[in-house]
This record gives sequence, C-alpha cells and structure tokens, in this order.
Amino acid sequence: MSRKVTLFTGQWADLPFETLCAKVKSFGYDGVEIACWGDHMDPAKGAEDSKYIENRKAILAKNGLGCWAISGHLPGQCVGDTSNLSSYDPRLDGFAPAKFSGQPEKIREWAINEMKLIARTAKNLGVKVVTGFIGSPIWRFWYSFPQTTEKMIDDAYKEIVRLWNPIFDEYDKCGVKFALEVHPTELAFDYYTAERLLKEFNYRSTLGFNFDPSHLLWQGVSPHLFLRDFRDRIYHVHMKDAAVTLDGKAGILGSHLTFGDTRRGWNFRSLGHGNVDFENIIRELNAMNYQGPLSVEWEDSGMERDFGAKEACEFVRKVDFAPSDVAFDDAIKRE
Repeated sequence: MSRKVTLFTGQWADLPFETLCAKVKSFGYDGVEIACWGDHMDPAKGAEDSKYIENRKAILAKNGLGCWAISGHLPGQCVGDTSNLSSYDPRLDGFAPAKFSGQPEKIREWAINEMKLIARTAKNLGVKVVTGFIGSPIWRFWYSFPQTTEKMIDDAYKEIVRLWNPIFDEYDKCGVKFALEVHPTELAFDYYTAERLLKEFNYRSTLGFNFDPSHLLWQGVSPHLFLRDFRDRIYHVHMKDAAVTLDGKAGILGSHLTFGDTRRGWNFRSLGHGNVDFENIIRELNAMNYQGPLSVEWEDSGMERDFGAKEACEFVRKVDFAPSDVAFDDAIKRE
C-alpha cells in the first residue's frame, strides 16, 4: 500500500484552516501536517479545550483528510536561539507573541511552554509525532572566524540538552515523539551535527528526525545516505526539492539574495523541478519499512502556489512505489 501524502500547512498560514483543508482535498492530498500558528492550530486551546480539538477533527473529517503530525517549528526555534540572552536575535520577534517583542527571556519562557502545549495538543488530536526545530546558541559561529573554540561548541550542545530534556519529559508523558528537521540555523544542521546531537541526548528515543532532503542537498550531503544511517530515527518525512545552480558568479551561501532570485546559487523548487534524487529516497524508505506519511513542504518563489501544490501531490504519488514482495530471480529457478 502506498504511503499517505500530506501537505504541510506552514506556508499556507495566511488562509483559514477550513479554507485550506478544502483546497488540500481538491489538490488530491490524503491529509495535512498542521502548523501551530496562524488559524490552523492554537496549542493553548488544543492542550486544554476538547471542543476546540473536536472542531479541528470535524474540519478534517468534512474534507476527508487525516493528520499524522503537527508542527512546532517556530516556538522550537525560539527555545534554542534565545539561550544566549546577550546576543538576542530580533528576528525571533516575528515568531513569538507581539507582547514579548524585544524580551528574550519572556520569549524563551513562552517557547518552552508552547512546545509542551504542542505535545499535549498532539496527544488530544491522536497524533504521535511533532515536527520542528530546536534552535542553536551558536549558529552565528558556523564559520570559524573569529575563531570558534571547542568549548563554545561543547557548551552549546550542553545548553540545548539542558533546555530540551524537560520539554521531552512532557513528550514522553504524552506518548509523542519529536522529529527535528535537520536544517541550517539548527544545532544539528548536517550529517555529523545530527549524529552528535543524538549522542549528546544519550540517544533518547523521544528525539528523532523529520527528514527533509532539500536542506541536505545544497550543503553537499547525499540525502539517501542520511536516511540509511539514521533509519531508526526517521519519525517523519518532508518531500521538498531544491536546485543547485552555481554558475561561476553565485555562491552556495546565497549572496544575500532573496529566495526565488534566479541569480542565487541554489533555490527551493517545487517537487520534480530540482536536483533531489527522490527514487533513491523512496528505495531507502522502503528498505527501512517507513510507513508514515510523505508530507509535501511546498516552497517555490517562482511558481504559482495552487498549481505547484497540486502538481507536487501528483509527483509524490508517481514516485512513491512499493517494495517488491518477491525476489525477481526466483522465477528462473528450476524446481
């Protein structure tokens, strides 16, 4: 049986949840990965108000949609990014409630509580996975000049463990896993940082990965090899494409050009329009017996959104093949 195809609602948070769900069904999807911002999911209500949860379920049922994961990307980013209060990033003001703008301690307090509310919301919704970010106290130090010391790096991992273990305790109580999206700006942004993060958390089973090939591709990491080596920690899968278009002028770091600018050295692309090798990804998912959804995270600044989302759903259904249940050469054996 083919896997469920869902749409991540984060890039559609400008639309009311009910309006979006009708669109998602018309595009051909089986369900949604619900973002906990905009009108889509309010964690404070989801954690405590059974009528609110029933309303979300009713909207899903009305449109024949399922939900297998919800997202805590924005508050999760605020947890780790505000750990160094002396170098606060004002961009986080856009993720937290306006009343906390410019107050990193308040933003961190809100974010930690929000991530716990999201775990309880997932439990009430009957969802077993929360996808998201954890932030990084040292992302600004990724290039080691001025020199980044080993102690700075060690301390950052210790700080993330200190901040997130109490949050993960709540996830354990709720029977929910946290699937980190390995992504630039996170403490775990590539293969080796992801490997170390698991070690620093003593391989706590609460923590796994939301696999997204697009962020690995432009860094030069082979996405299917990441899948192969972290197969027991893949809790959710994003289907997302990117194109690397280095032309001798553009740099891989983006040149401070906005996404969609054709001069950039890479850009996110709608599925099937980039360089991600989805066939090898599906083969690895089959090898590990991944039965979860394939969630389209649609981002392409050069394509109309509704057209792209519908085409992306069709692309995923076409590329997602089942594993063989026979050895092909058995048919030529003599009895």
